[in-house]
Amino acid sequence: MAILSGQVAIITGAARGIGAGIAELLAQHGATVLISDANAEGAAIFAAQLQAQGYSAVAQRTDVTSAADRHALVANTLTQFGRIDILVNNAGVLAPVTLDEMTETEWDRLMGINLKAAFFCAQAVVPTMRAAQRGRIINIASMSARTGGLASPMHYVTAKTGMLGLTRGLARLVAPFGITVNSICPGFIETDMATVWTPETRERLVATIPLGRFGTSHDVAGAAFFLCSPYADYVTGITLDVNGGSHIQ
Repeated sequence: MAILSGQVAIITGAARGIGAGIAELLAQHGATVLISDANAEGAAIFAAQLQAQGYSAVAQRTDVTSAADRHALVANTLTQFGRIDILVNNAGVLAPVTLDEMTETEWDRLMGINLKAAFFCAQAVVPTMRAAQRGRIINIASMSARTGGLASPMHYVTAKTGMLGLTRGLARLVAPFGITVNSICPGFIETDMATVWTPETRERLVATIPLGRFGTSHDVAGAAFFLCSPYADYVTGITLDVNGGSHIQ
């Protein structure tokens, strides 16, 4: 069933990993997906792969920290499709920096990509969603925001915790316009970010997961699809944990 047929979804950081998994599942359910990523080649390749499967997908290079790029992403989407129904703020980076090694430049860089950009991407799509009296915004946070970080550096933990506050605050502001805002906290997921884990770290982490395995991008995509679907019409301001039981509240 093409539950999202006719809808247009922008997914940032969608050339690979969790973003790609979400884009693929939304496309499978009928959405036109905008593959937004700083990696222009990767975005184009992935969009072409989706198109080859018969899905509606378009790639656009976007540096989410650039106001000009964010404006172009929204403007081009509206010019081409006339609507934006879904925004998934997924773009993010993880830099293994210790407390003593942290510099102000590195702190600002990661915060700019992982938190600041999410707010301004949301700000950019709200006007068209408000006019339509409907929309979905999903912020991809991290289990680190729940735990304080079991294998993540301080600036990453702080940015992802900020995503939860952004979700709650924005949800209240835009709910009167039929727009829902929710977040997802993935646990230990097999993505490129996980390549920084040593074999010893992987063994230690998987031992903390009651379901006994690392998650996949498809596990997170399922949660995102639910939040985009009509089944979540009355769900806003929440954080959905996808972590195999690693952190249970």
